[in-house]
Amino acid sequence: MRCPIEFVSMGILTDKTVVVGVSGSIAAYKGAELVRLLVTSGAKVRVMMTRSAMEFITPLTLQTLSGEPVATEIFSLTQESEIGHIRLADGADAIVIAPATADVIAKAATGIADDLLTTVLLAARCPLAIAPAMNVHMYEHPTVTENLGKLRTRGVTVIEPDAGALACGYEGKGRLTDPAIIVEELARILSKPDLAGERILITAGPTQEPIDPVRFVSNRSTGKMGFAIARAAWRRGAGVRLIAGPSAQPTPHGVERVDTVNAAEMLSTVSRNFPWCSALIMAAAVADFRPKNPAAQKLKKNPRGMTLELAAIPDELPRFASRKGNRILIGFAAETEDLEVNAIDKLRRKRLDLIVGNDVSRSDAGFAVDTNIVTIIGMDGGKETTPKLTKDEVGDVILDRLLAIRSAKQRPTPLRATR
Repeated sequence: MRCPIEFVSMGILTDKTVVVGVSGSIAAYKGAELVRLLVTSGAKVRVMMTRSAMEFITPLTLQTLSGEPVATEIFSLTQESEIGHIRLADGADAIVIAPATADVIAKAATGIADDLLTTVLLAARCPLAIAPAMNVHMYEHPTVTENLGKLRTRGVTVIEPDAGALACGYEGKGRLTDPAIIVEELARILSKPDLAGERILITAGPTQEPIDPVRFVSNRSTGKMGFAIARAAWRRGAGVRLIAGPSAQPTPHGVERVDTVNAAEMLSTVSRNFPWCSALIMAAAVADFRPKNPAAQKLKKNPRGMTLELAAIPDELPRFASRKGNRILIGFAAETEDLEVNAIDKLRRKRLDLIVGNDVSRSDAGFAVDTNIVTIIGMDGGKETTPKLTKDEVGDVILDRLLAIRSAKQRPTPLRATR
């Protein structure tokens, strides 16, 4: 299932300067939302606009949202003295053109510099991303295809447009993608690809065990922690498959999602995908029990009440551990008491490389909140308790530990001296 992107992670672009170029498309109005999201993500945002872009959205709007002057004219003495096109290029950690018209794409591909935006592109040495927006026939024209191909060969990231109803009345591919996706692409461009080559399988969310066709037994998990790990892993270059229980969380951009409902479905899906992965992170709150005899029809209200007999759900993690090979296995322990004791027991019993324990009785670190406090314990005895962090930040901490385990596994064993 593909859910729309609805938010970006706060802080993912902290201390980064992003230059946003807006060109003359009806989609220029989305530049306001893009700038807002970039600022929310922690970036310092500078905006440059073509003359045509100013026919669709005013510089004042983007200046208000960015908190910085908007550059529009290469020959303006005021703008050149305050910003300067060379300083604008040199100060950028990344540049994104959104929307990018066919005209701007052609100029970028052929090196034409006849306005401020295209001049900055020639002067820049930072990563460049472009997000095309145009009529479907224009987008499919061989010249546009060739120009995009040229830019890709030079290392430019092309953020593909969406398909759907276009402002011109046509249907097809050419609509500027969601600004939140553009932010995620920029975050990936500016992140160290230290997980490149890893294929990470992640479980997230609750499971629902049926009582009858309309009722079920479940838990309070929303999947936020697992989804945060998936977002972070994709940003850092990994291939990511997310096995999700019933969750309203939007699918992270770039992540392959498989939806499941009950524990049996989730565990069988993990088993099928296990050969693909190089690391398995079991962040889901998989049920420990299920109704022993679910009813085929809806159970009617009974004033005498109802006795529900539960059966244990077999633990599959030890089976995965028995065929792990060089894979890294990371589990979670959601506890309300004796966190470390229970987490260490689970770590050893399930033969994991790492376990992440958290006290779900806390209002700021349990289910359905955006923050977490975790204790991370390794099979080597190492232990770390984080301060209160966002779940996106916790995701990066967990992935840092995964990298450390991978490095240790690949480190040659020293030869012992022999007589």
